[in-house]
Amino acid sequence: MIAQRRSLSQLSVIFAILSIAAFSSCTGNKEDVPVVPPLTSPLTRDYIGFGVITASFTHVNADPAENSDSLGYLRRGTLVKIIRRQVIRTQEGFISWVLTDGEQQGWLREDVMEIYNNESQARTASELNK
Repeated sequence: MIAQRRSLSQLSVIFAILSIAAFSSCTGNKEDVPVVPPLTSPLTRDYIGFGVITASFTHVNADPAENSDSLGYLRRGTLVKIIRRQVIRTQEGFISWVLTDGEQQGWLREDVMEIYNNESQARTASELNK
């Protein structure tokens, strides 16, 4: 009986402490916390991400269009830096294109690659896709 009263008393104290903590955090007084932008903000980077070619090979185009001049081609596992994205409307729907910088600069269809946020992830994926 005494043990039950002691555990009820302890629970009451814990509940009171939690209640005070909860109510004190809801007082409406917000502390001034400075907003710090991430170090790699997309607005300050010179690239969108990194792509790894997943198709056997793909042509690099001069413009974001199927009938554009071919500047060359890239093979599966090639790592490219993506510096711009553009969506083009066609009769069949929409096609997303990316402008790459690297081994072969030009436009690629986005569906021939996997896109990663950083170069380290893309390099790992590139090694697995070769």
